[in-house]
Amino acid sequence: MQKTVEVRWHGRGGQGAKSASAILAEVLFEEGKHVQAFPEYGAERQGAPIRAYNRVSDSPIRRRCGVQNPNIVVVVDPTMVESANPTEGSTEDAVYLVNSAEDAKVLRGRLGVTSKARVLVVDATRITLEELGQNRPNAPLLGALSHVFTDVPVESFVNHFTSKMTKLPKPVLEANRRAILRGRTEAVFA
Repeated sequence: MQKTVEVRWHGRGGQGAKSASAILAEVLFEEGKHVQAFPEYGAERQGAPIRAYNRVSDSPIRRRCGVQNPNIVVVVDPTMVESANPTEGSTEDAVYLVNSAEDAKVLRGRLGVTSKARVLVVDATRITLEELGQNRPNAPLLGALSHVFTDVPVESFVNHFTSKMTKLPKPVLEANRRAILRGRTEAVFA
């Protein structure tokens, strides 16, 4: 891992970007990393664009400013590929994790990223509709992130989620567990 890895999440209120950012930080903290997680809101309402951020490091993080040049960009809502300019300020070798049903190579072309960038696509919406019956794409995206944070097994994401959300009914916990695992196995690199 680089000295500090910065993550920027693009989503809409109610899709779980803020929660996923917090869960990512908690999982990586449990794995011995130093972390930060913080959201940025415009209008606080369901469906409004939001951003959330993470910093991850093997050593203490002293920066307290916003993330300007992310190494990883997670696009929770596929409509934000055009509307949110997710490539803005990203490092040229950034990893883009996008919730989309679109072919990964086609999406890579639409993003217009350099050949050094990596694009990882997973249809998190379809997965959560099939598993939960609603569009809550954060769980499969967390599973897909285990491709990026390779020193953290996907089971760490599953175990943390299920221990944190113990108040959820068992069928909902099980559906989220399957969604996280499917996010890992169904993600495709371009």
